[in-house]
Amino acid sequence: MRIRMLILVTVLGVLASAPAWAHHAFAAEFDSSRPVKLRGTVTQWELVNPHSWIHLDVKNEDGTTTAWMIEVGSPNSLFRLGFTKNSLPPGTEILVDGYQAKDRGNLAVGKNLTFPDGKRLFLGGSAGEPKEEEKK
Repeated sequence: MRIRMLILVTVLGVLASAPAWAHHAFAAEFDSSRPVKLRGTVTQWELVNPHSWIHLDVKNEDGTTTAWMIEVGSPNSLFRLGFTKNSLPPGTEILVDGYQAKDRGNLAVGKNLTFPDGKRLFLGGSAGEPKEEEKK
């Protein structure tokens, strides 16, 4: 009976920790030598754990559009940084500073977001803490 209980507790412990395995460090997926500045229009904003996502349509120089996915902080961290659930409705134009994924696809981690009126918010993701001049 004790062995069965031990096995059950072990299995439950492994299952409970599974979401933690999916979490990754910045360097595992993103390239600090590939900074990006993406100016585009929000198509969707996913407030999900452990990372939220901003889907952004970016116009290219040739007039075509490229869809980007921007990883940002958790909903809780974004709300503490000044976002609300209505901060990024579809159609909102923004500028995102961040770092491209190592595979050079249309995936990036966001560091800062700037609205057309100049308001700037830190995105709370794995790109690091804001520098003192970025907090102003």
